[in-house]
Amino acid sequence: MAHGELTSTESSGSLERRRTQMGPTGGAGVAFESRELDLLDEVIEAAERATGLRFSAYLGNLGADSRATALGLLGGLGADTPNGILVAISPGQRIVEVVTGTVAGLRISDRAARLAVLTVVSFAGSGDLLNAFVNAIRTLADQAGTLPDRTGW
Repeated sequence: MAHGELTSTESSGSLERRRTQMGPTGGAGVAFESRELDLLDEVIEAAERATGLRFSAYLGNLGADSRATALGLLGGLGADTPNGILVAISPGQRIVEVVTGTVAGLRISDRAARLAVLTVVSFAGSGDLLNAFVNAIRTLADQAGTLPDRTGW
């Protein structure tokens, strides 16, 4: 997956940024409009710059074993999987999964993941999936902390 993408199963058409297509994208009858995807993309990019970790978001059915599905999606990051963090929301199932790779898991505690899930539940409960993702990613990035500035070393 590329920096700051929302995964989708539908074609995104002519979006300026390339996104891996594994979950809904904006347009008629789908979850997010292009401007909303751009905002989510900016939030993910800012989180990645600050933390050095790879953030991704998934919206869709997670199946009977939601945890296994989320871990499989995280594995889609390939070589970046150890540094990856996935926020997966399945509104129809009322399930939220936050999964981390091995390296990211050292910086994201269970408490931080639970806090992100509570954030998602708070916003998704009122139907605001965009802010559910945005605030969960910001929460996780804040909890992970920033990388030290090494320019002066």
